[in-house]
Amino acid sequence: MMEKMIFGRYVPADSTVHKMDPRSKLIIIFLFVCIIFLANNMITYALIGIYTFYMLGMSRIPVRFLYGGLKPVLWLVLFTLVLQLFFTKEGALLFELGPIKIYEEGLRMGIFISLRFFFLILMTSLLTLTTTPIEITDGLETLLNPLKKIRFPVHEMALMMSISLRFIPTLMQETDKIMKAQIARGVEFSSGPFKERIKAVIPLLIPLFVSSFKRAEELAIAMEARGYRGGEGRTKYRQLNWKTADSLQIIVLAILTILLFLLRS
Repeated sequence: MMEKMIFGRYVPADSTVHKMDPRSKLIIIFLFVCIIFLANNMITYALIGIYTFYMLGMSRIPVRFLYGGLKPVLWLVLFTLVLQLFFTKEGALLFELGPIKIYEEGLRMGIFISLRFFFLILMTSLLTLTTTPIEITDGLETLLNPLKKIRFPVHEMALMMSISLRFIPTLMQETDKIMKAQIARGVEFSSGPFKERIKAVIPLLIPLFVSSFKRAEELAIAMEARGYRGGEGRTKYRQLNWKTADSLQIIVLAILTILLFLLRS
């Protein structure tokens, strides 16, 4: 299952979203994360959903690929819904079965928070699916350039975040390999008492940490061997180019923001 995780992967395609400037995509994701908290009723969440699927449609990422990659995360969305159903005790009582009671406000909050979580996952995944790590680094570094005036290490920060995104799928694959090796030796991860399953995770974490540090050391040696000395004096082979499509997408998001302000309860 872990090898199908899509977060951190790049899927090449000839789509409008792929061709957009990485700076505009970073701005859109940042603003989307902010404005999604404006939604508080069915109309506003419907608008958020329409915009999310509009962006996904323009990216031309196969729906089957998205579903397969997001399947592990959907359990977290379902878990969030269940938590709200059972622990929010406000509003009219809708259902009662012994100690289990579901209230109107619990159902409403459960649906809204689960949708918010789901849309956030889709949009943030869209960034890495349509943007290479190098483009993310260049875009983030350009956007943070004003911070250089206060001696903030902009280049190093952007590079660190890019490398982190790039290694998420690699670490997931490494985790999957270690789990399969441990299962072959008789370790049970999905059955038995909870305490025993926690103990079974320890043989998984230790080799994963060792592998992570080894990969980090290899990357550091490779960068040093190629003469990497930070961002000072470095030139860029690929120049960022803000196009009309980028401005149009920012305008679309601005219109969505205004509608959310007008239509929220």
